[in-house]
Amino acid sequence: MTSILLTGSSRGIGAAAKSALEARGAKVIGQATRTDREDTVPSNFCEPNAPHELWHAALARAGGKIDVLVNNAGLFDPNPIERSDIEWLDAWEDTMRINLTASAQLSRFAVRHWQERGCTGRIVHVASRAGHRGDSPAHWHYAASKGGMLAMHKSIARAYAGQGILSFAITPGFTDTAMAGDYLESRGGPGLLADIPLGRVAEPEEIARLIEFCALDAPASMTGATLDANGASYVR
Repeated sequence: MTSILLTGSSRGIGAAAKSALEARGAKVIGQATRTDREDTVPSNFCEPNAPHELWHAALARAGGKIDVLVNNAGLFDPNPIERSDIEWLDAWEDTMRINLTASAQLSRFAVRHWQERGCTGRIVHVASRAGHRGDSPAHWHYAASKGGMLAMHKSIARAYAGQGILSFAITPGFTDTAMAGDYLESRGGPGLLADIPLGRVAEPEEIARLIEFCALDAPASMTGATLDANGASYVR
């Protein structure tokens, strides 16, 4: 049975991915900031030690071996430049710690785990279209965190492919989650859809299918690839 650690598993893309992976027979250990579910570890990534504690808790629940890490947890709060210096910096650092630093810590633990065991492994990074094209004036921090995730993904893929440690990234555009819904409303609601040739935002289940593919099915030769899912709103 494939053991998977999936962060941000309580709602939206993460919840859809958890269902999809479990339907394939995988054992999924989830993570959420707060949870009372037995299959999910409570872990607040604003705390520096949280990723370390999460990794070891997940490893114990998985029987000592994790095969796949899915870095999906994310924070998407606006941070207008008109804020005070300390408010702006606090919001920047919270977003970086949750979106990028925690993912980096978990990726490091995963790579070392597979190296020590002499086995293969996979990391799936759920980044964002914003990592390629930027985001709104109130979301510098979000775009920067996802751009950093993409650079980290490429570095991991290039460094460890020869050891059978694979890295994949997914870059959704707007997705029909509570997080994106708040943003759509703040940016004019349905009018924003004019920027999406497909005419709609993605469904969480669509992104979950990509996570499932990368976690379980993607050929090794695809390591280092980034899969866009944005309705042709940004075409590279």
